Amino acid sequence: MKEINATAEAIADIDKRIDKLVKKIELLRYVNPVNIEEEKQRFFDSKYLTDPVFEYPKRDFDKFKLHREFFTLPLELIEDEKIRNLYEEIIYYYSGIVQCIETVGEGKKFYYNSLRSFGKPTEQDVENAKFILHFDAEDTSEEIFQPKYSIEEAEKLFREYGSRYDFSFNIKESDTMGAIAMVLNSTQTLVLNSNHTFSKNEMGILTNHEIGVHMVTTMNGVLHPLKIFSHGFPNNVETQEGLAVFSEYMSGNLTIKRLKELAYRVIAVNSLVKGSSFSKTFRLLHNNYDLEREQAFYITTRIHRGGGFTKDYLYLTGLKKIYDYFHSGKDLSVLLTGKVSLEYVNDIEYLINRGYAEHAKYITDSYVANSNTNPKIDFILNNLK
Repeated sequence: MKEINATAEAIADIDKRIDKLVKKIELLRYVNPVNIEEEKQRFFDSKYLTDPVFEYPKRDFDKFKLHREFFTLPLELIEDEKIRNLYEEIIYYYSGIVQCIETVGEGKKFYYNSLRSFGKPTEQDVENAKFILHFDAEDTSEEIFQPKYSIEEAEKLFREYGSRYDFSFNIKESDTMGAIAMVLNSTQTLVLNSNHTFSKNEMGILTNHEIGVHMVTTMNGVLHPLKIFSHGFPNNVETQEGLAVFSEYMSGNLTIKRLKELAYRVIAVNSLVKGSSFSKTFRLLHNNYDLEREQAFYITTRIHRGGGFTKDYLYLTGLKKIYDYFHSGKDLSVLLTGKVSLEYVNDIEYLINRGYAEHAKYITDSYVANSNTNPKIDFILNNLK
């Protein structure tokens, strides 16, 4: 019993120390340019030839001190080998995220750190994207795709949707973001792009994606004795984004138009990996794939921000993995316990069984019943390799 208590104390102490270290290292806080709109206009004025020069928020932590404190944590005090190995992998993952943050805006330095943390698409991933792009998207002149809701109206709809969950969250506006909405995990905040007018379909997608999954896993994460569920397991981006897009599917809001958007991201990341500049990636999307220039610009910005951010190909790979996981009859709730990863399901269950973690309190609303009515969506998802 004394040995078990010693292990529990060591885990609690190390987890607490990691929690203190990682509170300031939310990558999305640092990698989103603060001058997107100005640079977009300059880029368009240059006839798509002069690459944007993005500026980024200043880092507000001591990177050397952070790295040193990560790697001097006494993991040997955790006598349970399975949990000790998990924490070792988590420390390496967080260290990689710190390296990403400390090189934001430094071109290839950031790109190589991004590769180490998020990887790059395989040839099969690119083929999957091209397969999706063969399908005709819905008619964008349909009412559901028309800009309709102001930022104030959108905020009200997000609040209404959020009321189906027994938790509260913050909402703030930003005019310096590439995405139209995102959740900041550390502050339990939904951030909305104040430059955007939202369509009915976008509201269906974003409520289920941002609140139904990202906020749900944020709120479940803080309920655990261990803070690693809140800050994130290694490779959690693929699983979390897969769950979020799967929520769009289950709620009946996933369209071929949206799938094509995710496919374009894979094409853009592949372009980055092949050494293309911002302007070349943009022209690939705009000229070769006939994407209108606003969408082509924002996708290219997502991929090239920081110096080359490869993360966005993971939305499509994550969706396929979660789709197959669900259709194999497995329980999604274990993946909602926090910012966790599919490959750590056994570790999560191990921690729950030993009293170090809790079952998910909040379950994504759309997962209760499959509301997808488009057989083409299922055909596409079933045939991704």
